[in-house]
Amino acid sequence: MARYTGSVCRLCRREGHKLFLKGERCYSDKCAISRRAQAPGQHGQSRKKFSEYGLQLREKQKVKRYYGVLESQFAKYFEMAEKKSGVTGENLLQIVERRLDNVVYRAGYAMSRPEARQLVRHGHFTINGKKVNIPSYLVEVGDEIAIKADSMSSEKIKAILAANEKKAIVKWLEVNGTAAKVVALAQKEDIDLPIEEHLIVELYSK
Repeated sequence: MARYTGSVCRLCRREGHKLFLKGERCYSDKCAISRRAQAPGQHGQSRKKFSEYGLQLREKQKVKRYYGVLESQFAKYFEMAEKKSGVTGENLLQIVERRLDNVVYRAGYAMSRPEARQLVRHGHFTINGKKVNIPSYLVEVGDEIAIKADSMSSEKIKAILAANEKKAIVKWLEVNGTAAKVVALAQKEDIDLPIEEHLIVELYSK
């Protein structure tokens, strides 16, 4: 399956929630959810009663689209979550929150996860002093993510830092200017999207 290249606003409308895929636009009155809350398509306004399977599938799709993860990779994350001790659903959320592109976004170094993914691919960040350009790289507690010194001259990076100067930072990150340290694992309350992770566990457990 190839990565989705269509309008990301349609994804938000399909899931009925803001997935924060367009940066500043998501916080303005131009947001698709604010303007047209119904699902896309000619039957978007009709009410649909989902089956148990349908609810589970929608929850999985919502989380996948929120983090920009493809099906095979998401299934891999679920396997990892199952093997860890603790609650599988919470483990799954912690794993996707540890993705480098998500950490870059959470630290305020990008306006959206898609933008964070692009910046990571272009080699603008280091982890513990070493350049990493893999968006799916999973950080560990104690890792330090920093903007490369030569990337600080980029007008785009400067604009992002200025725009996010007062952005609220999740408590599991310690941000000091152009460097952020992972001080703990993410918790469900740190995620700005209502997620019923037990539905995803039920779906994969069938």
